[in-house]
Amino acid sequence: MSGPSTYEPKTAFTRWLDKRLPIVRLSHDSFVAYPTPRNLNYFWTFGAMLSLCLVVQIVTGVVLAMHYVPHIDMAFASVQRIDRDVPFGWLIQNIHSVGASMFFLAVYVHMFRGLYYGSYKAPRELLWILGCIIYLLMVATAFLGYSLPWGQMSFWAATVITNLIGALPLVGESIKNWLMGGFSVDQPTLNRFFSLHYLLPFVIAGVVALHVWALHEAGQNNPAGVDVKSKADTVPFTPHATMKDLFATGLFLILFAVFVFYMPDALGHADNYIPANPLQTPPEIVPEWYLLPFYAILRAVDFNIGPIDSKLGGVLAMFASIGILFVLPWLDTSRVRSMRYRPIARQFFLIFVVACIVLGWCGGQNPGRILVPATFSAELRWVEGGAVAEQAVRAPGASQWAAHAEAERQRHTQAGATMVAINRTSASEGVARIVTGGAVQARALRASSQDDLENAISAAKAEIGVVAPFFSVERHIPFTFTVTRLSQIMTAYYFLFFLVILPLLGLREKPGRVPDTIAKPVTADGQAQGAS
Repeated sequence: MSGPSTYEPKTAFTRWLDKRLPIVRLSHDSFVAYPTPRNLNYFWTFGAMLSLCLVVQIVTGVVLAMHYVPHIDMAFASVQRIDRDVPFGWLIQNIHSVGASMFFLAVYVHMFRGLYYGSYKAPRELLWILGCIIYLLMVATAFLGYSLPWGQMSFWAATVITNLIGALPLVGESIKNWLMGGFSVDQPTLNRFFSLHYLLPFVIAGVVALHVWALHEAGQNNPAGVDVKSKADTVPFTPHATMKDLFATGLFLILFAVFVFYMPDALGHADNYIPANPLQTPPEIVPEWYLLPFYAILRAVDFNIGPIDSKLGGVLAMFASIGILFVLPWLDTSRVRSMRYRPIARQFFLIFVVACIVLGWCGGQNPGRILVPATFSAELRWVEGGAVAEQAVRAPGASQWAAHAEAERQRHTQAGATMVAINRTSASEGVARIVTGGAVQARALRASSQDDLENAISAAKAEIGVVAPFFSVERHIPFTFTVTRLSQIMTAYYFLFFLVILPLLGLREKPGRVPDTIAKPVTADGQAQGAS
């Protein structure tokens, strides 16, 4: 898209350098004279923000690595020492930790912009795939970095994720043991995580260079999704795009600074200020906010799918949610790039954005939390007075236990028993407790959650057991709409959007009309040539 180079060396030194190492020519052609579509909006400035974030993370990470001690007995203390004793260590550490969140915030806006304006469509498929590789490397780097402070959440997040990797068939156990350096999260694990966390940002920088190279080869997309027709449709990168990038990046840095100086811990977890304790599991184990949507997808699969158990199913769903992005250019069948001219697709896309936000919220909640009020009830029945007897119950086999136990219950009831309760003690054996005589009493219990109901049952048992040690409990558990159910709905929409909605809309949706001003080349006098 950029065409032949327009750089002309002005001095003898630049001419000498240009013949031997044309780095100035490369910079000029890439960041000064590079032709940029003149209709780009501020959503195209997030690439500059991401470049800044990458540089900030590498520089601050290198400085922090000079003071960090990758040892399970000293890692937590070394992080605290950086914060308290190293000159400006608190600032460098805050910039690095908040910078990770800002990095992901910018990359999510960047990705949603690419989805909305069709930046993944031909001829930019490889550009999109390289971006997905960068995102995958970012996720891996962020997880490894989250483990390094060696607080409670760091340790247990590392334990959970490595065990999940072990659920993968064939290679999972080998990868897990290699990552941990043994059979549990310990000193070798921390060494590996530190080494990989230090290495991957430089790999990201290399892939970013390929990403920019692919961008310059394919050319930039634009909000209209229509390729430029002539030089009149473009402007030089500098000063037009440069000034817009600087302005947007300045606003971004203000937000960055607000978190660094006023709310450095707002995006973290308080449990990570507690030293790692392998003998005490935190009440809730959650990753950082930018990984919560995938954590919600992981937990949404709480059921077996044929021969695939729920644990493996959740891991496959989590990896598939990222892997599906790699094949998106071939899933969307529409010939129109920008959703600006696809009104139906635009509505489904907005629902998709909301679904991703809701998944992030679900990932940070207790999966059993009830979202719609429900009533849990139970009925306790007991006998006051009467004689209690016990009798062994033996079925011919395990498969006949239910029918045999019910027959025994009916036999004792017909014989005049006031109440019969049969408890199974093995596959084909149990104990029947029979009460004859006395008066049957009942009590109904109600609660707003199952935990409250169980507490009420325990309290009632303690009270009733003083006068009547024999009773039965019949629970009535209603259908509950929990965080897990909401996660399952949002996860289903996430995959349907890519696998069903985009392919079908590409075949069936009639796009809106493209304005004449961008449908045809623009002439020198500024008039459009022809109709759409």
